[in-house]
Amino acid sequence: MKFNDRARLDTSQIQDRRGGGGGGGGGFGGGLGGMLPRGGGGIGKAGGGLGLLLVIGIVVWQMLSGSGGSSTSGGPTGSGPGNVLSNMRGGASGAPAQADNSQLAANCRTGADANANSDCALVAIVNSVQDYWTAEFQQSGTTYQQAPTVWFQGNASTGCGPATSGVGPFYCPADRQVYVDLSFFQTLKTQFKANDEPFTQAYVLAHEYGHHVQNLLGTSSRVGQESGPTSGSVRLELQADCYAGVWANHASTVPDASGEVLITEITDADVRAALDAAGKIGDDYIQENLGNGTADPSSFTHGTSAQRQKWFTTGFQGGNPSQCNTFDTNDLG
Repeated sequence: MKFNDRARLDTSQIQDRRGGGGGGGGGFGGGLGGMLPRGGGGIGKAGGGLGLLLVIGIVVWQMLSGSGGSSTSGGPTGSGPGNVLSNMRGGASGAPAQADNSQLAANCRTGADANANSDCALVAIVNSVQDYWTAEFQQSGTTYQQAPTVWFQGNASTGCGPATSGVGPFYCPADRQVYVDLSFFQTLKTQFKANDEPFTQAYVLAHEYGHHVQNLLGTSSRVGQESGPTSGSVRLELQADCYAGVWANHASTVPDASGEVLITEITDADVRAALDAAGKIGDDYIQENLGNGTADPSSFTHGTSAQRQKWFTTGFQGGNPSQCNTFDTNDLG
């Protein structure tokens, strides 16, 4: 993955809160929206997420509490993460961290900076994703509303409740912001045996912005608290994967505000890296490898590894958001 040295970066699309440490609550602030029942308190109201670090948090909690691993089903019902987190949820403490983009703005000005600096690369990716959807909405006669990505460290206060690093990247529809602790990408590599390549990071961010698109279009409101292999929750997550693939299809042609293309090259190796990561975050993979060793389809909220790979590929190969209608098909893969 390469960036155009001449492209201009817009750091205003990032809120860098890493310096202040955040203001989240004790224990777990909630969890990824897609992994937990929607509604109620805390991060459970989030619009969706990859469903990764939450499982690590549950495993650690079980080890410390001596409760064993048999209940780590990964689903929002029974004794899975949804109930565990609701029991551990604490109130917010301390003042919310304030965004300080001064260093980011000084360091991340051009695509050349993105090629040399990982933080700047993420800025360029967010710019590209949002520039794509801005143009796509405009072609459809509507207006895309930008959503900032909040970088935090440790914990954060959000419109969906307090959050910690353990919830992984997520989108909060209440404040229309994407949240990510950047240490997540290292955990993705060390804990999930995936990879932290730049294009894998792009897939993660593009997936979360897929949830923002769903929120703007009203798609998210069609989904309740249900789980299961054909549930609305699964369909919502697979559509976000597909939207990420659609952006990836167009990424090497998306211009910045001055008309310079932001990303000049996405290789086959980049796409394989994203698909590898998608294969490590399916419900079945997580439950079998980080849960109790058995996949429980009735608790699925994100889709299987094969489904996540399929729908990212569908978006990438077709490049058309209309091909991402996971709600009106009986063939989810």
